[in-house]
Amino acid sequence: MVCRFFSLFVFFWSCLVLSAQQDAYRQYIDTYKTMAVDQMMRYRIPASIKLAQGLLESNAGRSTLATMANNHFGIKTGGGWNGPYVLRDDDAPNERFRKYKNPAESFEDHSLFLSKRGRYSNLFHLHPHDYKGWAYGLKAAGYATNPQYAEILIGIIERYGLHEFDRVKYSRLSHGRQAEAMGRRLYLCNDLVYLIAEKGDSFSSLAKDFKIREKRLRKYNEVDKYYELAEGDVVYLKKKKRHVAKAIRNTLHTIQPGESMYGIAQRYGIRLAYLYKWNLLPEDYTATSGDRLLLR
Repeated sequence: MVCRFFSLFVFFWSCLVLSAQQDAYRQYIDTYKTMAVDQMMRYRIPASIKLAQGLLESNAGRSTLATMANNHFGIKTGGGWNGPYVLRDDDAPNERFRKYKNPAESFEDHSLFLSKRGRYSNLFHLHPHDYKGWAYGLKAAGYATNPQYAEILIGIIERYGLHEFDRVKYSRLSHGRQAEAMGRRLYLCNDLVYLIAEKGDSFSSLAKDFKIREKRLRKYNEVDKYYELAEGDVVYLKKKKRHVAKAIRNTLHTIQPGESMYGIAQRYGIRLAYLYKWNLLPEDYTATSGDRLLLR
């Protein structure tokens, strides 16, 4: 009898773990699907492969590398990398992994990593929908040491239907037609479309380009009528949310030097007031390097 109840407990526990994993995977896909399609359009890397690698390498955005260094693809510092890095044990102790400002930078660098290295060049001659060819090609070129790497990627792609994104037209995405006409890149965070401000951008010009009233666009991004955009600012095209993406709820964000509460709220696509509320912070609190913030 004890063995029977124990077996049932193990069965139900396994179901719960599997359900949580599936939820995390779906949230990751919803968060980064636009980014993956954008990269596919510019670099000819199938969006299905980009998403599958991101899911696998970052554990759906929950790995230490993803949460602390925005590194979603496990890329190390080789190849002339001069940027910041973090130390993690991998094939050897204390290996150096690239650290990025945001996930968008990680997705972009992954594309450059593949497209500028000769050992991956044959992959770019494959049909854009040949995700199986890409999966086996990545393994053959030495992207990962796991002998089942290709099969794992293919399994993820087919289980979650990621190959459908390989056929997506960019103009079908929210605001995609306007962005495509202007040569602008759109990204997705917390299921919200955003762009990165470029030199010369203003709320007025972006509002006109995307057919949104300037007052509303400023409200979406929680700035007053006097705030002027700076190059590199995140600009959301819809109202930010009350909660972070499910995959990172109830995790902690460690404030880095130079970060502000507003910048952190923009990073996660959440309204600033809720960041204060979750952490029981007074209105006059300013971000302090090393402090940890609960994300909900």
